[in-house]
Amino acid sequence: MSNLSLKGELRVKAAKELRKESKIPAVLYGHGVKNVNLSVNYREFEKAYQAGGGKGLLELTIDSNKPINVLVQDWQINPITSVFTHVDFRQVKMDEKIKTDVNLKFIGESPAVKELGGIFVKNFNSIPVECLPKDLVSEITVDIVSLKEFGNVIHISDIVAPAGIKILAHDEDVIATVTPPRVEEEAAPIAAAVDLSQIKTESEEKKEKKATEDAGKAKVEETAKKEKK
Repeated sequence: MSNLSLKGELRVKAAKELRKESKIPAVLYGHGVKNVNLSVNYREFEKAYQAGGGKGLLELTIDSNKPINVLVQDWQINPITSVFTHVDFRQVKMDEKIKTDVNLKFIGESPAVKELGGIFVKNFNSIPVECLPKDLVSEITVDIVSLKEFGNVIHISDIVAPAGIKILAHDEDVIATVTPPRVEEEAAPIAAAVDLSQIKTESEEKKEKKATEDAGKAKVEETAKKEKK
């Protein structure tokens, strides 16, 4: 792959001051390499990072020294502003294999999604690989046209790795699938209609109670009169 270039400077200022100057504090390390504190221009790093998908090989030139090959090993982002606040570069040797992650790019159109209204589900955004630095790619494409029915899956073993790259994930791991569309649960049955004519107010209940009591008293008095006769 063609290398992306980036310039850096040995760090002599505090991190806070560097950020005010639109620079990102960084550190360089690697096998047999002494740690070096440096800084890089924010816009230049952002451009290189996006071009390589955060996984590509970079040619880093510190001050006027000879360019070195590095990977972006790690980075920190402000959770509120979403800007880079720190970067870790790992120096690599071109004749030694490296282990890193490569992004997956899903292409094509799934018939199960287009024609059946299914939901595309991806389980991996990137996969671990091993290769020489010169063979490293920023992304590996995965065609999803084979997902024709619900339940169809794409495994790691279905990926055709670029030349020189060994995928380290398990062959049986599922990369992506399509599930049936979600169906909203049927609304609960509407409660049986209430006969409002049968609902009685408190005053009506009191009237009925009094009428019943009065009828009872009248019946008792009538019975008493009959007994006297």
